[in-house]
Amino acid sequence: MSLNHGAIQDHPLTLDRIIDHAAKWHSKVETVSARADGVVDRATYAAIRSQARAISARLAALGVEQGECVATLAWNSRDHLAVWYGVMAMGAVCHTLNPRLTAHTLADMLRQSKARVVFASADLQDLAHEIAASGTPLERIVVIDGEAEPHTHGGVATQDIAEFLALEAASVSWGDFDERAPCGLCFTSGTTGRPKGVTYTHRGNYLHTLRQLAADVCGIGRTDTILVAVPMFHANGWGLPFVAPATGARLVLPGADTSPEALAGLIATHRVTIAVAVPTVWLALCDFLDATGRELPSLERIMVGGAPMPAALARRIEARGIEVQTTWGMTELSPLGTASVPGAGDEPSAGSGVPSLGIDLMLADHDGKPLDEQHGREGHLHVRGQSVVERYFGERDPATRDGWFDTGDLAQIGEDGSLSITGRSKDLIKSGGEWINPVAIESLVASLDDVALAAVIGCAHPRWGERPVLIVELRDGADPSDEDLLRPIRRVVPKWWLPDEILRLQAIPLAATGKVDKQRLRIAYAEQALPGQLEPSPSTAA
Repeated sequence: MSLNHGAIQDHPLTLDRIIDHAAKWHSKVETVSARADGVVDRATYAAIRSQARAISARLAALGVEQGECVATLAWNSRDHLAVWYGVMAMGAVCHTLNPRLTAHTLADMLRQSKARVVFASADLQDLAHEIAASGTPLERIVVIDGEAEPHTHGGVATQDIAEFLALEAASVSWGDFDERAPCGLCFTSGTTGRPKGVTYTHRGNYLHTLRQLAADVCGIGRTDTILVAVPMFHANGWGLPFVAPATGARLVLPGADTSPEALAGLIATHRVTIAVAVPTVWLALCDFLDATGRELPSLERIMVGGAPMPAALARRIEARGIEVQTTWGMTELSPLGTASVPGAGDEPSAGSGVPSLGIDLMLADHDGKPLDEQHGREGHLHVRGQSVVERYFGERDPATRDGWFDTGDLAQIGEDGSLSITGRSKDLIKSGGEWINPVAIESLVASLDDVALAAVIGCAHPRWGERPVLIVELRDGADPSDEDLLRPIRRVVPKWWLPDEILRLQAIPLAATGKVDKQRLRIAYAEQALPGQLEPSPSTAA
């Protein structure tokens, strides 16, 4: 006897449904963005959807097809948001370019994606034309967030967004493709080698959005106003350009200016409740607030990721009554992996939270074999899930092994499932045949109130192979002695882990993602004998 079990409607998980939902049910909620020319741009979700549909129609009129890449070279803005949805909703792929990289690197990325059109912020037009002149497929530059300037570079048409949309074009359907179709392309920063492209899918990003909306993950609601200071060109803007319209929260987009003065002004003026950025942004903001005496009473929580959160910085933020929520993720994860629970009062420096539904973690040994005991031991962190990369853009071989992606991180998992990143496998220092973990030293030094940033790199040594060198950026007016900096380390790590040298830099260099740029530090210091370097004494290297 056969049974008719009924059926559930099959609605593909495509991203056009997010902006459609926002325009229908949160039509009057505003997005606020700051432009380089000083203009503050406001637009409702309904207006952004209308602009996105017009962008889709014009791209289709230019012959852009499903699966074709369209590039953006832009800051966080209303126009950029509309371009995102206009490109993705028609089935094309939004290739976000990081304007902090060189024209040479960006041109190489474009040659891989074969994008013919780039949407560029007005203050990035010169960079866009430099890229176009570097042997790329670019045929058209559309200027957003300002007016187009005349250019004479051959073969590349330049027009601003208003002129682009003024040309007649027939409407184009949205969502008429498989939910597993690609929607975005983001290249890694390339700090450990040549940048690799990560292709996002509609299904992966849709499920990632639902994960983020959970109360124990981001916990964002329609009464929130979110400042997104993490760039939209970096790892999907941490998914927030999808999360905010999905729930009807207000978005505040800072444009090119993420200085502490600008961010403090936006937070105060628009009564931001949640702000999102890497730790170096919050360090600068805290210094600014301390120096000016300003307060930000509306700000309830900051979300931080991209690099470990220094304990001293977390204490400064929490002393203002602002909750610190730590997260961990990476471009290859779309990007969120774990998050501490909002409102739980967790110690910020204790870890990066627990994985949400759809993300699975595994610790392995050096050969990739799973550890027999997954809790309380350090291992190489592997991850799998619906929004985790399977294969890099343009590559034939998978980026996974037995379904697991090797993150390159060293980590521990607590009995409660909380993740603690303990280092990067490529950053480990081998001294006298034994391994030294730089992150363990960095976190201890960064816990000092006098220290703004800390980094540890390996320096070549004739006897021991490598020895650790501590590099610090101090807070204004601070002048700790070497012993002051070493004291918290001595109590915890083996004596032979103690750095041979301590360098004080006025400003530690940052990579394009806002993280400490260890590659530049290694180039500057690791392959040369440091002034004053002596044969390690038994007390420091034995």
